[in-house]
Amino acid sequence: MKLGAFSVSLAVKNLQKSKEFYETLGFSVFAGALEQNYLIMKNEHSLIGLFQGMFENNILTFNPGWDTNANVLDDFDDIRAIQKHLKANHIQLEKEIDETTNGPASIMFFDPDGNMILIDQHV
Repeated sequence: MKLGAFSVSLAVKNLQKSKEFYETLGFSVFAGALEQNYLIMKNEHSLIGLFQGMFENNILTFNPGWDTNANVLDDFDDIRAIQKHLKANHIQLEKEIDETTNGPASIMFFDPDGNMILIDQHV
C-alpha cells in the first residue's frame, strides 16, 4: 500500500517556542503560518507538523498522492482503496469517507497502542 508522505503532527503548547526548538535541530518552515496556529517544518525528507490548540494528542500523518515536498505523485493508492483495505482487514475507523466520492478526503483510526493515525489525501 502506498501511503505517501509521512509526518508526525505534534500538539504543541507554544508554537513559537516549538518552531525555534525544531529550527535548532535543522528544520525550517515549509508550510503554514504562526497566525494560523500551525507550521509544517522540514529537514531533508523529515516532516513535522506543529499544531497549537487544534487537537489534544500527537498524530501520525500520511498523505497519499504527495511526496515529501507536497508534489503530486503520478502513482499512488487513492484513500478510498486504502479505506477498503483497512476495513477488509478489520481495522475500525474513527472517521470514514464515502467511497463513491473522489478527490481530497481523510480517514482516522488508532493503532493497537492508541496512537491516532490520520490518512489525509489532498489531491
